[in-house]
Amino acid sequence: MSHRRAVRSRLERLVREIAKFGAIGAVGFVVNAIVFNMCRHSGLAVVRSGVIATCVAIATNYVGNRYWTYRDCDKSRRSKELTLFLLFSGVGLVIENGILALSHYGFGFTSTVADNIAKNVVGLGIGTVFRFWSYRTWVFKRLPVTQAAVETAESFLATAEVPRQRARASSTTRY
Repeated sequence: MSHRRAVRSRLERLVREIAKFGAIGAVGFVVNAIVFNMCRHSGLAVVRSGVIATCVAIATNYVGNRYWTYRDCDKSRRSKELTLFLLFSGVGLVIENGILALSHYGFGFTSTVADNIAKNVVGLGIGTVFRFWSYRTWVFKRLPVTQAAVETAESFLATAEVPRQRARASSTTRY
């Protein structure tokens, strides 16, 4: 496989991964926003509402990421995976709700719209970038593919293709 083709393949894989992660994130965003606003309007404190909403979204996102986005990743270390997922999700929770607390209590932006922008746009945006990086780097490990295995598969495919091309060429040539 040429270097250009290898880079293109890796880029296509990354784009698919980002799209899947984004789709799961969109579901998590909706869950997060609904739970946050329900808690907020029920009289809970703003940061407490944010933490509850983020925890519910984390549970939703784990299921989606494990069984769809990263379904082809190593499944042999589930307890370690879940522990790391919760650890990095917890850091994301602190980022997201820290920005909410800073906006609400530090800067005095206390309207529902300001709280939603701080939590669900700014905080969630920064938290999402952190989560994507940490999940793909530490949590959902890809099974190792050695260069030798790739080269063996490529050579097998190349040698299997040559006889087929010869067979097609000889079947179209009439004597």
